[in-house]
Amino acid sequence: MSATETSSQHHPDGAPLPLAGLLVLDLTLARAGPTCVRHLADWGADVIRVQPPDTGDEEVIGRRDGSDYQNMHRGKRVVTLDLKTATGHAAFIELVKRADVLVENMRAPVKHRLGIEWEALREVNPRLVYGSISGFGQTGPYTQRAGVDQIAQGMSGLMSITGAPGGGPMRVGIAVADLTSGNLLALAIMMALYQRDRTGLGRWVHTSLLESQIFMLDFQAARYLQSGVVPVQVGNDHPTAVPTGVFPTSDGFINIGASSSRQWTNLCRIVEPGWLDRPDWQSQADRSRDRAAVHDAIAAKTAEHTTEYWVGAFEEVGIPCGPIYGIDEVFDDPQVRHLDMTPEIEHERIGRMKLIGSPLNFDGSPRQITEGAKTTGVDTVEVLRWIGYDDERIEAVTGALPA
Repeated sequence: MSATETSSQHHPDGAPLPLAGLLVLDLTLARAGPTCVRHLADWGADVIRVQPPDTGDEEVIGRRDGSDYQNMHRGKRVVTLDLKTATGHAAFIELVKRADVLVENMRAPVKHRLGIEWEALREVNPRLVYGSISGFGQTGPYTQRAGVDQIAQGMSGLMSITGAPGGGPMRVGIAVADLTSGNLLALAIMMALYQRDRTGLGRWVHTSLLESQIFMLDFQAARYLQSGVVPVQVGNDHPTAVPTGVFPTSDGFINIGASSSRQWTNLCRIVEPGWLDRPDWQSQADRSRDRAAVHDAIAAKTAEHTTEYWVGAFEEVGIPCGPIYGIDEVFDDPQVRHLDMTPEIEHERIGRMKLIGSPLNFDGSPRQITEGAKTTGVDTVEVLRWIGYDDERIEAVTGALPA
């Protein structure tokens, strides 16, 4: 292994993961930035998480053993550096000189105050790929604002099209703006690394919660931009594809998507053949105009049998469908178990724990998550020795002689 490779960057058979040998400095907080870095750590990058000294806040310290923190910050080395001090900043610059990637999601004034903005660090390491996430963008009238997921959900229009008609704005049940911006930044970093192979130079890549969430509006935004249609809340129905939605069964609910003419024909043959002769439901446009009646008619029929019955019947004729699970039911599904989305690891303090697996698949590289999140500062001395610090300089940075 090279100096920047750890055992977690290799499979048990010794084969390197796709990003083995890539050194990443992680300065992220909250969820958006760590989502980006998690992709890199999962696939073999040597991620060094740089954290400020502990303040003694019991809430923060206790949170580090929680499920969310362990899932977000797994597979990283952790060092403690006070970037506000000359010694801490100098040690950080030595890491920057060796790094391939740096990821941060600080507000612009903070990183400039610390002297770690892109313009400063590219002078230190021209090959550095510097990735940033902000609430609203790196420039513009809102660049100074703090941004969190729900604010971006509201300002992007997402909350105006989520929920039941007339129910008022509704947030999505996950931090979709945080997660999307993190996923997209990871993609941008890979693009910049690919370009660096040709140019020898790194670059600054960045996105924001607001930009990412507007991008994720996708066809809903395109409908407005190209046709002037302002999408509204339609609850569990699809905005344009009919019939698509949630329907009751005798023991729960089922999702059905049968909007094409062929799928509609097959659905009618199974559920109620007489619908094929209804003159007011002959075309997709007809069914869209009469959405409520179409869905009510289907619901009255699906309520007569179990979810399992309908899933089997619809799958036989190629109609997209599926049960609606609670979170506890998701992980009992045979397909989910087959996909191995819950790797189990042994944590030094917590013991056996399950994490959420990577959704990415590389032929010949089985997913391999072996570590949870470490204790703050546990790797500080090791990393400082790696950049050439002796005991005296380590003591100057950490305030204590290394053991």
